[in-house]
Amino acid sequence: MSILATIPQEVLEHVAFFVATDDFLGPPDGIVGLLAVDRRTHSALSMSSNPFLWSRIFASKFDTPSAFQRLSNRIITPPEICEELKMRCTLMKRIRRRTDSLATSYTLSPTHRDALRSILYVAYLMMLGNEGKNDRQLREYAGFDIWLKDFLFHPSGASLAAWSVKVDLWPPNDERSALALWLFWYMLRPDEYMTDDDTTFREASGILKLFALGAHQYPLCVPPWNEFAPPSRSRGSSAIKYFGAPLKMAPPASAPPAILAYLTLANKLSVSWDTIHYIYMKPPSSTPPSLAPGASSAEWEAEWKRGLHLADTSKPLGAAFSGAFIPGSLEGVWEGMFTYTEFTAYAALLSGAPPTVLQRSLVAHHPHLWILREHHLYSADDSETPNVRPLSPGNPLRSYLPNGCQYTESPDGVAISELGREDKVHYKSWASIQKSGEKPSGKLVDVFITGEGHSAWGQFKLVGRIRPCDGFIMLAKEYVDGDRGRWLYRGFMVGNSEGNLSGRWRDTLSPAYALGYEGCFVMNRRR
Repeated sequence: MSILATIPQEVLEHVAFFVATDDFLGPPDGIVGLLAVDRRTHSALSMSSNPFLWSRIFASKFDTPSAFQRLSNRIITPPEICEELKMRCTLMKRIRRRTDSLATSYTLSPTHRDALRSILYVAYLMMLGNEGKNDRQLREYAGFDIWLKDFLFHPSGASLAAWSVKVDLWPPNDERSALALWLFWYMLRPDEYMTDDDTTFREASGILKLFALGAHQYPLCVPPWNEFAPPSRSRGSSAIKYFGAPLKMAPPASAPPAILAYLTLANKLSVSWDTIHYIYMKPPSSTPPSLAPGASSAEWEAEWKRGLHLADTSKPLGAAFSGAFIPGSLEGVWEGMFTYTEFTAYAALLSGAPPTVLQRSLVAHHPHLWILREHHLYSADDSETPNVRPLSPGNPLRSYLPNGCQYTESPDGVAISELGREDKVHYKSWASIQKSGEKPSGKLVDVFITGEGHSAWGQFKLVGRIRPCDGFIMLAKEYVDGDRGRWLYRGFMVGNSEGNLSGRWRDTLSPAYALGYEGCFVMNRRR
């Protein structure tokens, strides 16, 4: 008889927990030998007979608070936690073996596609809930940052991006690419690309440039940007297994993280590479999440809620704020840059030119500064039908403002008049809400943005709204002297307190339903 047979159950569990978690990184392989000692020990410690022990092991190796909080509408049982542990460990081992990051042909097999989907979604959900542990498991044990580089940028990468460019096709705009680009931004450490051998930098920036600047191929958002209250959801929402139950989540758009990653890498160079031209001076670079002080899943609460809401067919899409915009997150001073490509090259792209034309195009950049103020409209109750009527869904070329509407601004907020309405609509400024020290009562039904700023081209005013269904930000930028016209700035807040604004500007002369002249912008909160 084994000596372990004489040890009390609770002591045996302590021993098992210690050997399973003594090495933090990777699966709990240390417990395997203990399980093989004898039948009694196996029966006492196995996952099927003692899921509570394995739930504790899971919590020691992975971040759990945000996941449990976000799934608080159901009880997560120990067997479901065990199922999540098995899935994560299996996929991390697969990532570590580099089994799936490269492709042997332009056509992926169904088995390969399924494996990639599982890897990317599990990693995406892990990073949305990251408090430090999840990132370490993916980066230090699985080597996921290297896996992503191969998948996205290697000449034989399974994203098929480099394969596509080689034959004058645009990289696929699919779920796999979008998830990988978000994960690349989450895990990016720019200094790893600033080496004497610039091959990795050129491969990465060449692909990122296409996703960032190829506005005619890679939309900023789904639903389309020109609909303030989209009538229906787009197809493409995916059901994935998460803590033992199906979770339906819409895939994110690929452009916002690609813009951030591309401009961050380009801005890191002491001498700019031959495809970006800096005018006047470099602005401060965006800080990737991996370098932000203190990992917090709260940074990604809006991303979580956006994905769930866009996939939830049981609720109206555009009727109410989904939680994809964090009130107060835009308030303050922002600095960053906007870019533009040669007009003739961009016109050629709209006429069907291959991606290599964009890769060879010169990209110019200007720094600019914004000061933004939020103004909120609340209903007096939490019912689905608010007792106040916000502004109508407006003209997308006027940043969702109805044609003919006028507003006056004061420290307390804005009063807005709209054609066809007798009374003005009064929105409270975020500054006055904060000053009162009281949490607003009722339900948020609309957010109106005002502001001003300046660039080398002069001073300008900013005004716009937030789309409720997904937190999409739309601002009209109009220069004070009037010589440079009006431009639309559209994008998302990527992150929260440590977040960045990422998006594209667009001309307002092209119809909203047609492709226009576009460029990128990023903004960082001034500290």
